[in-house]
Amino acid sequence: MKQISNVFWITLAIVLVAVLFGVIAPNSFENITNNIQAFISSTFGWYYLILVTVITIFCIFLIFSPVGAIKLGKQDEKPEFSKGTWFAMLFSAGMGIGLVFWGAAEPLSHYLTPPLAEAGTNAANKEAMRYAFFHWGIHAWGIYAIVALALAYYKFRKGEPGLISATLKPIFGKSMEGPLGIVVDVLAVFATIVGVATTLGLGAAQINGGLTYLLGIPNNFTVQFIIVAVVTVLFMISAWSGLGKGIKYLSNTNMILAVALFVLMFFVGPTILILNMFTDTVGGYIHNILQMSFRIAPLNEDHRAWINDWTIFYWAWWISWSPFVGIFIARVSRGRTIREFLIGVLLMPALVSFLWFATFGTSAIETQNAGFDLSQFVTEEVLFAVFNHMPGAEILSIIAIILISTFFITSADSATFVLGMQTTYGSLTPPNYVKFTWGIAQSTVALILLYSGGLQGLQNALIIAALPFSIIMLLMMISLYKSLTREKRELGLFLKPKKKNVPKS
Repeated sequence: MKQISNVFWITLAIVLVAVLFGVIAPNSFENITNNIQAFISSTFGWYYLILVTVITIFCIFLIFSPVGAIKLGKQDEKPEFSKGTWFAMLFSAGMGIGLVFWGAAEPLSHYLTPPLAEAGTNAANKEAMRYAFFHWGIHAWGIYAIVALALAYYKFRKGEPGLISATLKPIFGKSMEGPLGIVVDVLAVFATIVGVATTLGLGAAQINGGLTYLLGIPNNFTVQFIIVAVVTVLFMISAWSGLGKGIKYLSNTNMILAVALFVLMFFVGPTILILNMFTDTVGGYIHNILQMSFRIAPLNEDHRAWINDWTIFYWAWWISWSPFVGIFIARVSRGRTIREFLIGVLLMPALVSFLWFATFGTSAIETQNAGFDLSQFVTEEVLFAVFNHMPGAEILSIIAIILISTFFITSADSATFVLGMQTTYGSLTPPNYVKFTWGIAQSTVALILLYSGGLQGLQNALIIAALPFSIIMLLMMISLYKSLTREKRELGLFLKPKKKNVPKS
C-alpha cells in the first residue's frame, strides 16, 4: 500500500462521486454536464483554437530549431527500436476505435451538414474531407506530441519520474513534489479516465451498431452494458496476468485487421475517386489550414454551433486522451532526437488518418449519392450501412467488429497500466489491484456516460475534463521551452559553426 500515491485515492474518490451521481440521478447528471459543456464551448472555444494552434506551431518550430538535435536520452544513446518498428508503433497509436467509428460517419455528416458550403454539393464533398483531415491531422498529433515530448525529455534525459507533475519542475521547482504536484497529477489521471472511457463508450456503441445491422440485435443500453462487461473481463484477465505476449499478439492483430479492412475497402470502393479525393484534399487542407485553425464564426450562430459540435469536441478529446497516448509514445521513443521524434509523430499517423478518411469517407459519400440514404442511420451504424452496399459486405462487417473489439481490449489494457503508473509514483510495475481498480473505473464511467446521455454525454464529459488539463499542457510547453533553451546554451547549440580557414589561391 506504500507504493500507492495520494493521487490514486483522490482521483478514485472523484470518480466514485461522479459514478454515484450518474446512477442515482441520471437526468440531473445529463442536465448539469450539458450546461457545463455549453458554457465551456461558448466561453472558451476561442481558447481551445488558439491553444491547439500554438502547440502545433511550437512543435514545428522545434523541428527547425537547433534544439532539434537534442536526444531523448543521453546524447550518444541509440534508439531502442528500429525506425520500421517505431513507425509501426506510431501507426498503431494513430489507429483506434475513434478512427473506425468516424471514418465513414464524419465525412458523410460534413457532406450533409457542411460547415460553410451548400449541403450535398461538390464543394461540400471537398469541404467534408478537408475538415476530417483537419480534425485528425497535425493539430491532433501536435497535442499528443507536446505531452509525449515533455514526458520523454524529462524522464530519459533528466532522470525525472514519468509523471505529468515532473514536467513542470522548471517552473514550480520542488513544489511539484508536494500538494501542487498532486493536483496536477489528479487532473491528468481524471482527464485520462474520461478520455479512455469516452473511447470505450464509442467502441461499445459501434459494436452494438454492427451487431444490430448484421444480426438484428437491439441497439440499446442493455446490450452495450453486456458488451462492456464482456470486454472488461477480457482486458482485465490480460492486465492481471501480465501476459505481454498476449497484448503484443493483440496489437499485431489490430494492425493486420486494420490494413486488411483498409485494403479491402480501397479496392471494393471507388478506387480512382479515392485517390483523386485524397490528392485534392491534401492540397486543400494545406491551403486552408490557417483559416480552419482560427475559425470561430463569432457572428453566425449556426456556424458556431457546428464548430462547437465538431472542432471544439475534437480538440477536447485529444487533450483528454493526451496523457495516455503521450506516455505510450514517450516510452517507445527513447534515443530519438527531438527533430526525428516530432517529424515522425506529427506526420506519420496524420498521413495514415488522411488515407483512412479518403477511403471510407469517399465511399460513404458515393453510397449516399447513389441513392442510398445513409442519414437515416445512427452514427454507430453508418459504417455497416456503407458496407451493406459493397461487395463482401458481411466479411467487411465481421472484420470491423473484431477490429473494434481488439482495439477496445488493447486500449483499455494499456490505459490500466498508464493509470497505475501515474498513481504509484511513476512505477513501471504498478500492482495488479491498482490496474484492476482503474480498469473497473474506466468501464463504469463509460457505462454511466452511455446511460445518462449516450454519445452526447460522452462528448460533454470530454469537453469538461479537457479544460483544466489544457492549462497544464500550456505550462508543460512553457516548462519545456525553458529547459531546452537552458540546455541549448549549455551545449553551445546557439553558436554558428566556425568557418574553416581556406587558404587563398
